[in-house]
Amino acid sequence: MKICCIGAGYVGGPTMAMIALKAPDIGVKVVDMNAARIAEWNSDVLPVYEPGLDDVVRQTRGRNLFFSTDVNGAIQEADIIFVAVGTPTKAYGVGAGRAADLRYVEAVARTIAAVATGSKIIVEKSTIPVKTAETIKDILAGNSRCKFQVLSNPEFLAEGTAVADLLLPDRILIGGERNPDGELAMKTLADVYARWVPRDRIVTTNLWSSELSKLVANAFLAQRISSINSISALCEATGADVDEVASAIGRDSRIGPKFLKASVGFGGSCFQKDILNLVYLCEHFDLPEVGAFWHGVVKMNDWQKRRFGAKIMKALYNSAAGKRVAVLGFAFKKDTNDTRESAAIAICRDLLEEQAEVVVYDPKVPAAQIRRDLFGADGNNPRLTVAGSATEAAKGAHALAIVTEWEEFKGLDYAAIYAAMAKPASVFDGRNILDLGKLSAIGFRTYGIGK
Repeated sequence: MKICCIGAGYVGGPTMAMIALKAPDIGVKVVDMNAARIAEWNSDVLPVYEPGLDDVVRQTRGRNLFFSTDVNGAIQEADIIFVAVGTPTKAYGVGAGRAADLRYVEAVARTIAAVATGSKIIVEKSTIPVKTAETIKDILAGNSRCKFQVLSNPEFLAEGTAVADLLLPDRILIGGERNPDGELAMKTLADVYARWVPRDRIVTTNLWSSELSKLVANAFLAQRISSINSISALCEATGADVDEVASAIGRDSRIGPKFLKASVGFGGSCFQKDILNLVYLCEHFDLPEVGAFWHGVVKMNDWQKRRFGAKIMKALYNSAAGKRVAVLGFAFKKDTNDTRESAAIAICRDLLEEQAEVVVYDPKVPAAQIRRDLFGADGNNPRLTVAGSATEAAKGAHALAIVTEWEEFKGLDYAAIYAAMAKPASVFDGRNILDLGKLSAIGFRTYGIGK
């Protein structure tokens, strides 16, 4: 058997590496038109940072895992074709700001139809709205005489733990048509995963249930984060401690403890995009009340980011002009170099708008990426500096903001940092990872989330 994956990003690369590791008899090829990205996958510095991923790629690359720009050749050879291209939120036309932009999915479908010379199983790995499989099938049927089966196999990886999630998944979801050909295609894909995933964790559904499940899973997780973040504001107003509240309610077996960590807000490539896509679907199917409910999750997240920035401004006597603010962390969460929808982007932009001198440090995000996220490909701002360490970033700063929960930020020499900062020196812990009592004893003015 031969598998190809079109799209060498955060989903395609790690997923195919794990399949290659656990199924050494299957040839796996990851293809992408982005030659620079493919070159990185073939180098010693991968484009995706995930703990454990380097080791998996080293074990399989050149054996039965290959990275290439030969999209057409990979399609022709493959028995199973995974589609893992981007589906960003539309920035134009109907559904702008909410609907998924499916241009890349459609382009892949047309390429497969034009190039394929035999029967193929097409697997939707990208996060897509319900009924996208119909679009793919229409394109394939209208442009090719080959026989195709389209399956939905959404990913449920959490960045920072993707390798562990691939090794021990909660479930593998496969959706297909409930007819003999569809059932056979689902069994073929299930047999691949069954090399290391217990059969009782491989769930099959119809296509539409599978496609919708991905959006709903992310919406539910994001909703829990926005819920506890809303309570964090109430805790600050009443004197309650949000961590204590979260611990208390998390002990209820009906609720559970996961995703109840208050913070500066969620980010990443999926949560906001998928919720907005869900909102658009609800509005499309004339369910405005349902759409409004889920849109509230995004609005609460945006408000939490603004609220954090407003706390910094208040501590700076409502004037940040010319004052140095150290922002520790730029990735949207620890153990990843992904910055998409990171809270740090909104916070840095707000501070720069207030004429602050912003100094950013992140252990995995390069300076060029930070500048691109803030100003675009060709933009810049002389008030932004990217530091090589947390200590360097904090030197001379009036305020220090923890925006990503990197482990190294817990063990910094805060006494030395305090000595080197302008006074009064403030710490804003946007992830509640520090002991604010100890920092207060050093001399810091401290601010946590929900504290």
